[in-house]
Amino acid sequence: MGLTPEQVKLIKATVPVLQDHGNAITTTFYQNMLAENPELNAIFNTANKVTGRQPRALAAALFAYATHIDDLGALAPAVELICHKHASLYIRPEHYKIVGTYLLAAMKQVLGDALTPEIHDAWAAAYWQLADVLIAKEATLYEQSDGWTDWREFKIAKKVRESDEIASFYLKPVDGKPLPSFRPGQYISVLVDVPGLEYPQPRQYSLSDKPSPEYYRISVKRELGLNGHPGCVSNVLHDVKQEGDTVKVSHPFGDFFLTDAKNGEIVESTRPIVLISAGVGLTPLTSILNTVTSKSSASKRKIHFIHGVRRARARAFKDHVLSLAKQYPNLQVTFFNSSPSDDEKQGEDFHHAGRIDLRKLDSDEHLFLDDPSTEYYVCGPEGFMQDIGRSLRDLNVDSDRIHMELFGTGGVPTL
Repeated sequence: MGLTPEQVKLIKATVPVLQDHGNAITTTFYQNMLAENPELNAIFNTANKVTGRQPRALAAALFAYATHIDDLGALAPAVELICHKHASLYIRPEHYKIVGTYLLAAMKQVLGDALTPEIHDAWAAAYWQLADVLIAKEATLYEQSDGWTDWREFKIAKKVRESDEIASFYLKPVDGKPLPSFRPGQYISVLVDVPGLEYPQPRQYSLSDKPSPEYYRISVKRELGLNGHPGCVSNVLHDVKQEGDTVKVSHPFGDFFLTDAKNGEIVESTRPIVLISAGVGLTPLTSILNTVTSKSSASKRKIHFIHGVRRARARAFKDHVLSLAKQYPNLQVTFFNSSPSDDEKQGEDFHHAGRIDLRKLDSDEHLFLDDPSTEYYVCGPEGFMQDIGRSLRDLNVDSDRIHMELFGTGGVPTL
């Protein structure tokens, strides 16, 4: 049953309350729910809770939902993103019952008598309106998952150091069955035990190679530990997990992917593409690059791979990308180093010093702005994404040709 007009008014009237108390509500929610349901620690990212990022993200999502309660179509992109993340963590309808109970209880705990019975009932109805949308969408994603609807055991067949910070893991299913394909740009979740934590921890990592029925490849950046935090998944993968060890893996998901597809299959295309990444954001774009260069149309397709790091030794896949550029004359490669060391040479280790700046590139020769069909795929940290997005819009690139993948929790939490 939908919300009544009176309940919609009450929800919209609480927008200022969420602005003032949203973070306190969501922090209380996580603390209470996980204290009384510790098994949910195997779903929620412990590191994001330690930093407070997850409560802030949930508060932002609640604020957005309340603001658009009478126009949920405006939230469609966020809903799509959330559902893919949920499906990769195998969130079920029963989890929504738990979350709803503790979220409403946290509202009451923080707001006290200000949460009247009428406002409580309005938020209960609003929560289940959203939950029902997410549950239905996630059910569809599970139905499309080739019967793979729970964690699956994978062996680390090969571990390769790609840079000072990044290592690749070639993952093969223990059951030996062929792997379903995926859309280049998508990710998998990996579930591992972390020393000092009672429950295993999931993390989502972009697939960094073209689809193969034999293995999935992820390329993981070692992240710095958090003060007081016993460890994180990237450090376990780098320091503990070795070839022959096993991890649990989800079916591939994600709403950021190469659009060269028909009926779910990658097709030949000559549409120009520009791949722009910073740091470990190159992983999904390397998957896209490896896919498009495996097609016969690659020799006729304009491709530009643009990547930024601090220093050359932090750059993964440099030799691989340059070798592809030698094979495909239409593939351009541009490297930015924001803080090159004294022994790095411009023109050899990098092309431009400083952060990625599209103004240093020719509009038509490098960015293919003279072709209105050109698509732009962008991935990296939040500030980088904002800068590149503004730059592309300033160059009059239509938003439907800009595809972005923001790493981390960002403003889209697990609801």
